[in-house]
Amino acid sequence: MMLVPFIGISAIIFAIGVYGALTRRNAIGILMSLELMFNAANINLVAANKFLNLENSIGIIFPIFIITIAAAEAAVGLAIILSIYRQIKSVYVEKINIMKW
Repeated sequence: MMLVPFIGISAIIFAIGVYGALTRRNAIGILMSLELMFNAANINLVAANKFLNLENSIGIIFPIFIITIAAAEAAVGLAIILSIYRQIKSVYVEKINIMKW
């Protein structure tokens, strides 16, 4: 196989993630869209590592860090959303105005 199908699938997944992040009202849906964008970047890195035959395997190491950061982001994001839900009883982004004076 060539590199182009992997980059195409990655671009499609990333575009779906961007669309979801920009159009969702629900905070959990926005977090899921961010995870899609992280996974699209992982696909790009692993495919590039496979087809460019890099000796130091940097394309395999970076996705491990991205997955770790994404897991931490999901845990912190869900904790923040749960805290906001307990106060406001809603997870819609338009209703979250806690930082306003």
